[in-house]
Amino acid sequence: MGTKRMPGLVKRGNTWHINKKVDGIRICESTGTSQLKEAEKYLVMQLEKIRQAKIYGVRPKRLFREAATKFLLENQHKRTIDTDGFFLKMLDPYIGGLTLESIHNESLKRYIETRGEEGVKKRTINYGLQLVRHILNLAATEWREHGLTWLAAAPKINLLPETDVREPYPLSWEEQEQLFAELPEHLREMALFAVNTGCRDQEICQLRWFWQINVSSPEMGFVFIIPKQYVKNGYLKDADDKLVVLNPIAREVIDRQRGKHPEFVFTYRGRPLHHMLNNGWRAARKKVGLDSVRVHDLRHTFGMRLRAVGVSFEDRQDLLGHKSDRMTTHYSRAELMNLWGAASKVCDVQEMSQLTLLRTVTCQSRAKVAQGSFLTATGSF
Repeated sequence: MGTKRMPGLVKRGNTWHINKKVDGIRICESTGTSQLKEAEKYLVMQLEKIRQAKIYGVRPKRLFREAATKFLLENQHKRTIDTDGFFLKMLDPYIGGLTLESIHNESLKRYIETRGEEGVKKRTINYGLQLVRHILNLAATEWREHGLTWLAAAPKINLLPETDVREPYPLSWEEQEQLFAELPEHLREMALFAVNTGCRDQEICQLRWFWQINVSSPEMGFVFIIPKQYVKNGYLKDADDKLVVLNPIAREVIDRQRGKHPEFVFTYRGRPLHHMLNNGWRAARKKVGLDSVRVHDLRHTFGMRLRAVGVSFEDRQDLLGHKSDRMTTHYSRAELMNLWGAASKVCDVQEMSQLTLLRTVTCQSRAKVAQGSFLTATGSF
């Protein structure tokens, strides 16, 4: 005669699972045990949670670790999901075992102090704090169990004042010539595209041919529309795709890449890059004495040059893809031509610098060949 068990328990393999409907709520989950008595205790506990929620409005206690797991599972589409996972793993020893109600500024204090002692910048620490704040807000507004949100109200999580943020470093024309002359060909092309479009590192590395959109203008030729999931903060609900307008120099860079790869615009040895800030970039900037220059400074350089030639604030916002009230991928032909004309203004003052760069690279190539060294062709600028 078989052992009697509570209704709603089903054994699958060696583990007991719950499959039971209570007051219109279906419970489908593993008990995590192969022992019937333990499984029954777990089921009783779950039933009591439902009763407490239904009758008394008592929220089941949820750990931050559970909330973090739910967040990661629901946001696999996010471009930064790996980064989020890394930060949540760093946070877990400090708050992973705490209930959501127990998390506040004081409970995060040890995490903040420890990371600071490790030399981590405040902006990096703030990324983790913003992630905690976002998850708690979801728990208080969207995630529900038995008709109740996971959290009654999200606490206010204060961010650190970013007093150690490094100031942007826009490049002068001379510094650009010196740095670009030392970059490997594939990085030089990507850098030249960045300094003429203001695109971010990841946008350039992920740029795909099927994002190209032809426009009815022989001068402009085409633009790129980058899907929002590949744009910074693209996971937000009100995020938009990004329009990339190409001035003549950026267009020449793109045309030189055609036929190299069927999907990605920029590649190295037949494969797309994960990021531009690699050994080639570090070696080049060190050689010319620009050790602190980041790839993101190319974006600042484009923005500064647009301002220097008199491009309006609104047009700069659109060209750089900054979020605004305007829909940045819906423009008339006249508006597109206006943006193209604005982006092209930096080419007039850049032309002489590009010729100088070409002469510099050519002279370096001849010198190395004369020394008996083989040098890969540097490409046309």
